[in-house]
Amino acid sequence: MEYIGYLASILIGISLGLIGGGGSILTVPVLVYLFAVDAVTATAYSLFIVGLTSAVGSFDYFRKGLVNIRTAIVFGIPSIVAVFMTRAYVVPAIPKEVFSIGEFTVTKNILLMLLFAVLMIAASYSMIKKDKKSVVETSGEQQFNYPLILIEGLVVGALTGLVGAGGGFLIIPALVVLSKLPMKEAVGTSLVIIAAKSLIGFFGEGSETMINWGFLALVSAFAIGGIFVGTTLSKHIDGAKLKPAFGWFVLVMGIYIIMKETVFA
Repeated sequence: MEYIGYLASILIGISLGLIGGGGSILTVPVLVYLFAVDAVTATAYSLFIVGLTSAVGSFDYFRKGLVNIRTAIVFGIPSIVAVFMTRAYVVPAIPKEVFSIGEFTVTKNILLMLLFAVLMIAASYSMIKKDKKSVVETSGEQQFNYPLILIEGLVVGALTGLVGAGGGFLIIPALVVLSKLPMKEAVGTSLVIIAAKSLIGFFGEGSETMINWGFLALVSAFAIGGIFVGTTLSKHIDGAKLKPAFGWFVLVMGIYIIMKETVFA
């Protein structure tokens, strides 16, 4: 299972390099089901892996001038605050046994995996639906909808803190709609935001367990290797055409997690 896990880690990076995001949504399931990592620990590990891979993935966008620093700061600050507070205070405060329904007890691990499954299903919808080509690129001064950006940043940060996913499927549409960024610039800016909030959330963790740095570095290395493979493939394959298929896969995985944690627990 570990060998399959390392292969899956490469695929996470490939999806990031090929379709510009989405791969991070698979990080926690890979850690939990293939590497047998505890769910709470997996959400922490995912922050590091997602943050590091996103940082590496953003380099090419920086080089091409496709990162809007002002937007990254405006959106990133509330998101970083939310993920830091969630990891430091909310996650440790969740009891080990949350509630019971008959003989079935919802534990902290099960709750986090169910939240993650719901997030996967939401992410799959954004990947499967056809993008509307209605965004008009303007050369005027950029306008920010500050109240909505603040709310979106806090929500995405809280979700990242709880389940360890980057949330690119939420950030990218928000940047396009609320900050009027072109799609490619939104992807590059999103990677920078994800990298910052994930890594800050990880290192601000009120950790309940010891970190296995060797394992974490190895999985991250495989994921980063996958980014370079995905970036190379993107020159020959249209990632946009693969996105719906990946979305269906994520949907199936989300349903599988719900079934496994409840019906087949």
